[in-house]
Amino acid sequence: MTRAELEHAIRAACDVSEDDEVYVFGSQAILGQYPEAPESLRQSAEADISPVNAIDKVDLIDGSLGELSTFHGTFGFYVHGVSIDAAVLPAGWQRRAIKVRNENTRNHTGWCVEAHDLAVSKLVAFRDKDKDFVRTLLLEELISPRKLFRRLNQVANDSRVTPELLSVIKAWLGGLIKDIG
Repeated sequence: MTRAELEHAIRAACDVSEDDEVYVFGSQAILGQYPEAPESLRQSAEADISPVNAIDKVDLIDGSLGELSTFHGTFGFYVHGVSIDAAVLPAGWQRRAIKVRNENTRNHTGWCVEAHDLAVSKLVAFRDKDKDFVRTLLLEELISPRKLFRRLNQVANDSRVTPELLSVIKAWLGGLIKDIG
């Protein structure tokens, strides 16, 4: 996905949901902060988006713009309408979100999760593709290891993050940072 495609996804999701603001919180949220993110971080053809105000329109977004929709077939990418509550994000993530608003979004606003907050969300999922994403963020120096550890501590009170999982994540991350140097 490109930044222009993300902007198109924001515009389309706002149009379908009749909301002027959406949250972008999947991997392609990286394009909010880093419009020219490395291609290895832009592999996904989907943008995970949730309306800020019209939260009841998530399924409408997914049905209209989602995988295998006419939109997907026409543009080669799609919008996964999903509730922001599905993501585990550090406390305060909303005030750190990156605002994407311009002519290409038709002056609708996409609030893209900031890179460190996105990395935490990926680490909590802890799938191989998510670990690869975080590894690339660190290798490309798009995030700081110290800040990432601080943000990890901000999800410790989320009931979906067990102390065991947090311990595994921190051990993996510590090993990765040591390997990177």
